[in-house]
Amino acid sequence: MKNKNCNNCYLIICFLLSLLSVENVIASNVAASKSSDNSQDYKIAVCDWMILKRQKIGVFQLANELGCNGIELDMGSLGTRDSFDNKLREQHFQQLFKQKSSEYNIEIASIAMSGFYGQSFVERSNYIALVQDCLNTMEVMNVSVAFLPLGTGCDLQKNPEVRPELVKRLKEIGDMAAARGKVIGIETSLSAADEVKLLKEIDSPGIKIYFKFQNALENNRNLYKELRILGRDRICQIHCTDTDGVTLRNNERIDMQKVKKTLNRMRWTGWLVVERSRDKDDVRNVKKNYGDNVEYLKTVFQK
Repeated sequence: MKNKNCNNCYLIICFLLSLLSVENVIASNVAASKSSDNSQDYKIAVCDWMILKRQKIGVFQLANELGCNGIELDMGSLGTRDSFDNKLREQHFQQLFKQKSSEYNIEIASIAMSGFYGQSFVERSNYIALVQDCLNTMEVMNVSVAFLPLGTGCDLQKNPEVRPELVKRLKEIGDMAAARGKVIGIETSLSAADEVKLLKEIDSPGIKIYFKFQNALENNRNLYKELRILGRDRICQIHCTDTDGVTLRNNERIDMQKVKKTLNRMRWTGWLVVERSRDKDDVRNVKKNYGDNVEYLKTVFQK
């Protein structure tokens, strides 16, 4: 009788353990499904210089009113100066910007060197000092990505002769960034396949592509294919923007749901930063243009 009771207890225990095992498998599958559904982490930001708040403390309140998660903070104008007009060299402004960032719950997504839209990076003799200033700003503001547009004179499609010098300089600053755990995202006019070749030539972990929808669209390239060619690890951030004309929700050149599906399949996560895509008939209406763009992107990528 004793052995029979023991056997019965053993069978009951085995049955209960089997139930627990099944429940664990189900729970694991449900969790995996939820994780798959919510694995993407997209945050929406705007460029401070485009919303007319370049290095102005009011940018955080405005970004909050627009519904943003963050801002791309510019280094300040450059023009004919030797250095950026950068307030964030001063401890007072560093503390003030951090305080307002926390107060309005607005992150700093990246630091931009937008001054190079109108400058030739290969002709600036003090490019090391300029990038060092940016890296120092990134350090004090706890930001990991910088934006560097390869503007005037550095379009490799129009000026292929500058390629050796450009590659040399990008390798230098990329290694500077990598040594500090930072990344500099470059914007080019090249196709994705040519950008892959350029990155291999630069050969620095501190240089990646800051992808901009407008460049692909204006050159009649397949936006979704371009993203896939570059792949997850070569894209540090995205300017989720087209040229001015209409806001993003009215832009027939971009299927934003298809963009999201493409990025999901790539398992890319990160910041989608609105630069342009303003209503051409009401370009300076910041709240209307950027409020609509941010709301639309949040509807697509966050809801």
